[in-house]
Amino acid sequence: MIKRTLYFGNPAYLKTKNGQLLVELADTGETKTAAIEDIGVLILDHQQITITHSVIAKLLANNVALITCDDIHLPTGLMLNLDGHTLQSQRFQLQVDASIPLKKQLWQQTVTAKIQNQANLLAMYRIPNKTLLNLAARVKSGDSDNCEAQAANYYWKNVFPLFPGFKRFREGEPPNNLLNYGYAVLRAIVARNLVGSGLLPTLGIFHRNQYNAYCLADDIMEPYRPYVDKLVYDIVRGNGKFLEMTPFMKQQLLSIPAMDVLIGDEKSPLMNAVQRTTASLAKCFEGASRKLLYPVLPPSFV
Repeated sequence: MIKRTLYFGNPAYLKTKNGQLLVELADTGETKTAAIEDIGVLILDHQQITITHSVIAKLLANNVALITCDDIHLPTGLMLNLDGHTLQSQRFQLQVDASIPLKKQLWQQTVTAKIQNQANLLAMYRIPNKTLLNLAARVKSGDSDNCEAQAANYYWKNVFPLFPGFKRFREGEPPNNLLNYGYAVLRAIVARNLVGSGLLPTLGIFHRNQYNAYCLADDIMEPYRPYVDKLVYDIVRGNGKFLEMTPFMKQQLLSIPAMDVLIGDEKSPLMNAVQRTTASLAKCFEGASRKLLYPVLPPSFV
């Protein structure tokens, strides 16, 4: 069963009753309930939301990714369970002990899958993609030729026809704002499932920023990014250059966990697909496999 994504963008009081999440909405006086065990991601996006410690503890005990937003409504914090798997200590050690050759092979698979999905997204919208296909075929162990950066340079210049020469910067002009929001949701999903697979999101296979607590999540989310890009592309196509974040746009971006993806020749909600990816990564660290399971974005995907 796919876990729910709950979003709160108005003043509210969140508490628990009989093991359930109880939400009191300040604006309407309504009271709503939700089963905590059915939640995968919960987003707090208002400065007048009050949440009890009991709610936080129960959310984390059920491996819910808890996201907080700042005063301009961008995700700024992520809280995760510290005890997500029965074999967590063992898997942490295997992750720490992973060899450099293994990490390089895993990064090669990750970059290849990402560039292939970027190429397929361009093909879906009849944008020339031969450059990306060639780069995907050339990725070496550890991506020693930096094909990922070469692909990004071509991809971002072409993926949004309404914005010729678009540059991907976190603080850049729209649709960077939409990409930031979508990637933050995706990152939370990946981090949550890494914890659920007994892995430490901090220890990356490629990303190594000493200030980044989610290096591994940033690694594993790479081939999933084109799914977010597709969603943003459709928002741009429907709104032109009027891309200040609206509640409807936010609603569309919050559908990311339920997006259909193709993984292992099966259609699956993205949330469940990420779980299969993180489980395959754990097997690689254990030595039971050398293959990461990533989704494929078909050129004819609709």
